[in-house]
Amino acid sequence: MIRLIAICLSFLLLFGTCSVALAETKAPQTSQEQSELGLRDLADKAFDATNRGDFTTAEKYWTAILEQQPENAAILSNRGNSRVSQHKLEEALEDYNKAVKFAPNVTDPYLNRGTAYEGLGKWDEAIADYNHVLELDPKDAMAYNNRGNAEAGLRKWDEAIADYQKSNLLAPDFAFARANYALALYETGKNKEAIREMKNILRKYPKFADVRAALTAALWVKGDQGEAESNWVAAYGLDSRYKDIDWVQNIRRWPPSMVAALQKFLKLK
Repeated sequence: MIRLIAICLSFLLLFGTCSVALAETKAPQTSQEQSELGLRDLADKAFDATNRGDFTTAEKYWTAILEQQPENAAILSNRGNSRVSQHKLEEALEDYNKAVKFAPNVTDPYLNRGTAYEGLGKWDEAIADYNHVLELDPKDAMAYNNRGNAEAGLRKWDEAIADYQKSNLLAPDFAFARANYALALYETGKNKEAIREMKNILRKYPKFADVRAALTAALWVKGDQGEAESNWVAAYGLDSRYKDIDWVQNIRRWPPSMVAALQKFLKLK
């Protein structure tokens, strides 16, 4: 998973709690203030495009900002995120490498670069980036989750499970870490525990399409066809991509046994 960076559009590269807001009643008095307002407007448009899923447009806005601030690591990392979302992974890596160069002690560029490495199947490189994030911030729940994903790519399921559990311990409301944990349990043959975990997740997050689809597959293989069908109606209504096995296997990257279970269900649909 990628993480958008909160940015401060000033001529100093700042991260964290900085604000881009100016006093509402104050008109810009200098060319610098006018420039900052223009950059803020571009950033707002980029985030709006991202929220709409229009990553091509978001990339254009980030690029426009970078024409004025080419060494802004936050903007570079956010443009990298928009490129990852378009599966332009090599171009995203270029952005993340620059972001790391300009902000070597900030976690997000490493975390986001790791997702690009994962997309390219470079699991060891991804794990190295997540390890570095955890050196900088040992309580980064997303880094544990993402490292689990990379370990899953290497079929190191026990290590992945341990990282998903650590992520969930640090951030109990991080639903994707719990979902990944359930999928890993299923992959290791702990089907009852996996189904129980999926149902627990859905009690709290009933519109979680990923878990609805996974529960559909697990229940179908178990023989609970009626319950499986009911969950599929909800899953497909929330996100139709789960009917595309190639997407589930190669983009969402479910474990092999979970993909196989969903295939069995879809073949009879």
